[in-house]
Amino acid sequence: MVDVDFTLAERRNVVIIGSGPAGLTAALYAARANLEPLILQGPEPGGQLITTTDVENFPGFPDGIMGPEMMIKFEEQAVRFGADLRYGIVTEVDLSESPFKLVIDEEKPILAKTIIVSTGASAKYLGIENEKRLLGHGVSSCATCDGAFFKDQEVAVVGGGDTAMEEALFLTRFASKVYVIHRRSELRASKIMQERAKKEDKIEFIWDSTVEDVLGEKEVESVQLKNTQTGETSTLPVQGLFLAIGHTPNTSVFKDFLDMDDLGYLVTQADSTYSNIDGVFVSGDAQDRVYRQAVTAAGTGCMAAMDAERWLAERGS
Repeated sequence: MVDVDFTLAERRNVVIIGSGPAGLTAALYAARANLEPLILQGPEPGGQLITTTDVENFPGFPDGIMGPEMMIKFEEQAVRFGADLRYGIVTEVDLSESPFKLVIDEEKPILAKTIIVSTGASAKYLGIENEKRLLGHGVSSCATCDGAFFKDQEVAVVGGGDTAMEEALFLTRFASKVYVIHRRSELRASKIMQERAKKEDKIEFIWDSTVEDVLGEKEVESVQLKNTQTGETSTLPVQGLFLAIGHTPNTSVFKDFLDMDDLGYLVTQADSTYSNIDGVFVSGDAQDRVYRQAVTAAGTGCMAAMDAERWLAERGS
């Protein structure tokens, strides 16, 4: 651990790392339990919803709500009950004993009786400048979140695994045409998922191709493709581009202490948010490689706060 003096470190009952739906819901419940939680917002305050435009599938918003606006409401509600919301990135941890040691922004020490990890996961992108510019304006990494906005339009999905096939199949409920763009001539997806996708009339595969650019001024209008075999380029008119090339859980800072699966998602005990270390709890996309929805993340944030509250009560804290 870096040379940080913990003798005068700030001490907290609950430190929540991450400020997406999971972290802020955990903060709300912990604050209402008078645990005075500290929330460290991390490198992307508000989580992935900050880059989302209309959110129409979160209960309680029948007319939909903009992603950033919803996260502001999450913050306001948590702060109203006494949560301490701060900017800061956890750059180092020592979970070998309680209280747990955290280093914020490489210099500020904090001691925590309990920790709720809500660091989320980041979608993998192609590395094209325009995909970031058009994110939320035709570019998406979540068909379940945004598919309904593309009714009777043509869209493309990038990827060749099970997730890409699931996204493509889901999009056929809305889109008039779904192109699956894959850099190889064979899919990585399971046989059953391949069969389902290939049987769907609305899905057309574009093999041996990569997306070189996303075109459009204010919204996606087309994508520029390059054939990996011939080097030839072409333009495919579409109104939506869905990236299904995977997610990376933001958990690397915990690698020496917390159990993870082969992709880096944190492992929790059955029917709880308990990690392998007593007093450290996990919620949201940092441990969810399946659903990855704001509502499921919020649910596990609630669970983590309740688990932490009970853990502290059992120890008289």
